[in-house]
Amino acid sequence: MPPPILHELKHQLGPEGVLYQPEDLLLYEYDGSVERGRPDFVVFPRRTEDVVAIVGAARRHGVPLVGRGAGTGLSGGAIARRGGIVVSFARMNRILDVDVENRRARVQPGVVNSDLSVAVARANLHFAPDPSSQKACTIGGNVSENSGGPHTLAYGVTTSHVLALEVVLPTGELLHLGNSAVDTPGYDLPGLFVGTEGTFGLVTEITVKLTPLPEAVQTLMAVYDTVDEATETVAEITARGITPAACEMLDGWTIRAVESFVHAGFPLDCSAILLIDLDGIREEAAAQAEETLAVCQRHGAREVRVARDGAERELLWKGRKNAFGAIGRLSPTYYTQDGVIPRTKLPVTLRRIGEIGKKYGFEIGNIFHAGDGNLHPIILFDASQEQQFRNAVAAADEIIAFCVELGGAITGEHGVGMEKDRLMPLLFSEEDLSLMRRVRDIFNPEDLLNPGKVFPVLKSCGEIRARPAPAKSGVRA
Repeated sequence: MPPPILHELKHQLGPEGVLYQPEDLLLYEYDGSVERGRPDFVVFPRRTEDVVAIVGAARRHGVPLVGRGAGTGLSGGAIARRGGIVVSFARMNRILDVDVENRRARVQPGVVNSDLSVAVARANLHFAPDPSSQKACTIGGNVSENSGGPHTLAYGVTTSHVLALEVVLPTGELLHLGNSAVDTPGYDLPGLFVGTEGTFGLVTEITVKLTPLPEAVQTLMAVYDTVDEATETVAEITARGITPAACEMLDGWTIRAVESFVHAGFPLDCSAILLIDLDGIREEAAAQAEETLAVCQRHGAREVRVARDGAERELLWKGRKNAFGAIGRLSPTYYTQDGVIPRTKLPVTLRRIGEIGKKYGFEIGNIFHAGDGNLHPIILFDASQEQQFRNAVAAADEIIAFCVELGGAITGEHGVGMEKDRLMPLLFSEEDLSLMRRVRDIFNPEDLLNPGKVFPVLKSCGEIRARPAPAKSGVRA
């Protein structure tokens, strides 16, 4: 006999708005991480009133709720760890209002990141946060994870571009936080909610800033025969007070994997490349490009190529943003990590990652946001082999622990989710974690929303190893 909550959900959303058959739920038991967790139901609201009704039904029946955007997350944040209802915002995907004069947009959470930029491009505007998954990921997901991307080095992560939120709390209460003003008095409640990984409330509307497109962009590709020379270049660029819009690094192995797939024009015989964007008014971008080129040459760049036009620039960045798809052609599975270190520690960290790879017998590619020390080591392994899966998780943990030892952090943009909850004590004391829990409990006192995320629970790597191995993982960064 169907459970009573199923009748309530169907009544609110219609039969086409609820999935509950096992074959349908399979598609929602994973995201881009190595985690798994099957929900009992998947629902598709179309409006805020639907979300309020879903929350009410879940609360009456004591059923957990998990919000989900496009499922491109890399930390298990959109996975139903304890079953319950996955609330997919795929059908709440409308751009509700664009205010060109005041550079604002109001959107539903299911709007795809890059779709908003396309919609406002004619007004010479864009939405600045640009995760590599921006052609698939949603703005609601960006808000949940406080997503970054290559160009947030200069423009800032998602929280810098969110002005107001409409949120449904697990009590069913509807909140309107912030407004479209540049600076409002009182507590920054939208800032508090951004990055909470769906544990405070379900976001149903977002008001964001739109950023003018730069007058000019200069894109440089610097080619190096050693990784150390490339990392030393990054350190001097920032020491000189130059803030590139983006500063990305790929190591030699990754370059060759990408070039065979994208044909972006990357050299095949080097150890590293830097992709650097400098933007602003035409004269400023040109002057900074000239100074940056000199820095690259002073640190041993054997070639510095300046993109001749928009097409060449787009091709170079296509290589960077399709890197993870390229690597998926070479391995049955890979595990993308996300750690942060001080920029000055890049050389020693990359050497340590190489040592860890040799220790466990893995190829580990490196592609990362060099400008802010946000690393994305990619561990290639075969998940059908139990020991390889164990070793991949162990290698990832060693890499992240090393990042923390150097004064870094366990994640820069992918979030904690259920992947790194056990690693939180590396960074925070029990007093810190207790205070965070108390803040969460103000909004989510019954732990109804996204339970088992962010905070350490009784789980070891064995919990994920006990699940069926995913076919692919780590498709975005």
